[in-house]
Amino acid sequence: MSVIGLITGVLAAGLGLYLLSIWLIEYDREFQSAAATRLPPPLLAGHVLAAATGLTLWIAFLAWDSNRLAWYSVLGFALAAVLGLTMAYRWISVYRAKRASIRAAASFLAAPAGSDGFAAAYAADVGPPERNFPLTVVVAHGVFAVATLTVVLLTAVGVFGS
Repeated sequence: MSVIGLITGVLAAGLGLYLLSIWLIEYDREFQSAAATRLPPPLLAGHVLAAATGLTLWIAFLAWDSNRLAWYSVLGFALAAVLGLTMAYRWISVYRAKRASIRAAASFLAAPAGSDGFAAAYAADVGPPERNFPLTVVVAHGVFAVATLTVVLLTAVGVFGS
């Protein structure tokens, strides 16, 4: 079962790297004055470092079968989970705002000529870098991360063995 933890951890990491690449591509320090990110770089970096540390420690646990490494891995993943939940909470408002601006832009395009909705149409294209995160990828990343933490914790406790 501990290999399942590795598989779910690698899948969560892959999806997380995809989201990070979107954020890095879209992040523009000069543009941040108009549409500041809701995911500050220290929070994002802390999440990535904690998750990478947890995954590295889990791989070390698989190699050396040390219960101490399993518990350190749990701590790394737990810290990553807390930071990840913080980011998810902050991202929800960005996601909702983008959905609302898309609906406003669609209603503007369907409105008769001369109506005042240009700002709503433009707002669908402007926002923080995380506005372009696909919902399915964010949810899948969270599901695999929760599965990883659960398997790692249950293995460390001794439910699954090593």
